[in-house]
Amino acid sequence: MIEWRISDKPVAYADAVAAMERRAAAVAEGRANELVWLLEHPPLYTAGTSAKDSDLLAPARFPVHATGRGGQFTYHGPGQRVGYVMMDLRQRDHDVRRFVRELEEWLIRTLAAFNVRGERRDGRVGIWVAQRNGKEHKIAALGIRVRRSITFHGISLNVDPDLEHFSGIVPCGIAEHGVTSLHALGLTPAMMDVDLALRSAFEEVFGATIDETAMPERALCPT
Repeated sequence: MIEWRISDKPVAYADAVAAMERRAAAVAEGRANELVWLLEHPPLYTAGTSAKDSDLLAPARFPVHATGRGGQFTYHGPGQRVGYVMMDLRQRDHDVRRFVRELEEWLIRTLAAFNVRGERRDGRVGIWVAQRNGKEHKIAALGIRVRRSITFHGISLNVDPDLEHFSGIVPCGIAEHGVTSLHALGLTPAMMDVDLALRSAFEEVFGATIDETAMPERALCPT
């Protein structure tokens, strides 16, 4: 069973990582169900395992967190919906590439619910939106880590973040393209509407989920 959890308040990044690691260990040991956790973070930058120091353009602007996920620098902050996925690849033929494609499909279907065409691009991680002027902007990112065949970290979707905050990094090491959001595209869904679209699209790709009700406090992921 895949559980579904939404945090109502921003979650500190270090707390989120610690909670994900606890949950991933519990899933590996059969003590907990798989989990999708939707949340927001305070403004921060994260450095993936391929991050280059030269891509951090404003190191003093926001806290910078080194992380074990794949990828390079990315930004998290209010108005961006982050989805952390603690999933068991032992139930999915240990196929990491297929799992990443399924995460991409999840994002593409979520965007389609708002009549936005999200697309993959060879050689560029994430989901992209083609602009009328011929340029392409990134609207969603993804990066995972796998330990003991359990995934953690996941995806992020720009709903209405401060896009200027991305200027402190070279997002995912790609300088020639910009970033966008649903609001920048003229769409103004509430975060609750985005969450509903994310859940519906997730269930289309991965199967049904159940609500996590083990803890009344939803700010941190349980073990």
